[in-house]
Amino acid sequence: MTVTIDEIRHYPVKGLNGMTLDTAMLSAGEGLPDDRRFALAHAASQFDRTNPDWLPKRNFLQLMRDERLAQLDARFDSDADAGILTLFRDGRQVARGDITQPLGRALIEQFLQAFIPPGPRGNPHIVEAPGRMLSDVSDKYVSIVNLASVKDIERVARAPVDPRRFRANLHLDGLPAWVEMSWPGKEIAIGEARLEVVEITGRCAATEVDPDTGSRDLHMLKILQQGFGHTQCGVYARVVAGGKIEKGDTVTVPPF
Repeated sequence: MTVTIDEIRHYPVKGLNGMTLDTAMLSAGEGLPDDRRFALAHAASQFDRTNPDWLPKRNFLQLMRDERLAQLDARFDSDADAGILTLFRDGRQVARGDITQPLGRALIEQFLQAFIPPGPRGNPHIVEAPGRMLSDVSDKYVSIVNLASVKDIERVARAPVDPRRFRANLHLDGLPAWVEMSWPGKEIAIGEARLEVVEITGRCAATEVDPDTGSRDLHMLKILQQGFGHTQCGVYARVVAGGKIEKGDTVTVPPF
């Protein structure tokens, strides 16, 4: 059985939708380039812009509590000197700016502050912690989901389950369902890149949100608990040897 990368995705701004990549360069000890590089700190956030560092997700807008974000289509283009974020809603461009620069961030924030209701979770500001990923965990990991496990969740849910609900970086095809649960402590290889699987990914209510409409249409945690006796799906892996990966690449996985 051949295991392949069905999709590569990164999420430049935590809480906004991800983008597909045809290729990515993995580096030891790092996540995917630009993945969770930025986040949206809300009015009650403890994020310190003068001393930026990783903080738990409660300090940022997130689909778990701010499902309205799924109504936005975010596209991020970066190079050595800029990082252009463009936001669309219902196919229409609503904001655009270079979020590596104060003026560009202000242009995006002006729209978001009108889009997100006022209150403790309102008044969002784009923040960055150089050298850190603003993901749900403090370490720099690549997140992986097994598409066969997602199909098995569909069986229990009796409804389609878009794998984007799990906001993983790599979607793997060609595996038996749930085999990845035995991977912690083992390695997978993609070309010259090697990744050590560190832990199974526990899931939150963000998975209940339709990634296109923002509606809470599946009780995913209940489905997982009742169907499988846990609320987990996917794994986190640490890059231990870098290399270029491409969509369609063969993945060498532990024996099953």
